[in-house]
Amino acid sequence: MSDIIPMTREAYNRKKAEVERLEKEELPRIAEKIAAARAEGDLSENAEYHAQRETMALLQARINKMKSELARAQIMDGADIPKDVVAFGATVVVRDLDLDEEETFTFVGAGDEDYDAGRYLITSPLGQGLLGKRVGDVAEIPVPKGVLRYKIVEIRYDT
Repeated sequence: MSDIIPMTREAYNRKKAEVERLEKEELPRIAEKIAAARAEGDLSENAEYHAQRETMALLQARINKMKSELARAQIMDGADIPKDVVAFGATVVVRDLDLDEEETFTFVGAGDEDYDAGRYLITSPLGQGLLGKRVGDVAEIPVPKGVLRYKIVEIRYDT
């Protein structure tokens, strides 16, 4: 699990702030609920106590995952990225060679993804399949239902 996670400075700061909020606000709130449930007596039959303990464990797992991502984060600087190949931050227009339709994808880092808006992780199978390609190149990306075949039509980096 030592893979580097590309991120913008903004996404890193958002994720870090969320970890701090969860640790300073949510964990203490759940701890208070656990204490209140514990005060009710017999813990073996106290459903509220067990539910809050489970909630705390799930929240702690979420915090640990986010901290791991922050520890593996690599802040990406757009100035260092070549502009003629698909890389982090690229908006890519492709032609689906099987459906003969154009699609547009923007490749982002963790914390900035929004699949409904066409913002895909650069570490996703789609991002990895197009990574390093140039205009005119054809990418074949294996997926569970076969192979996606895309021809790169345009690469742009929006500022």
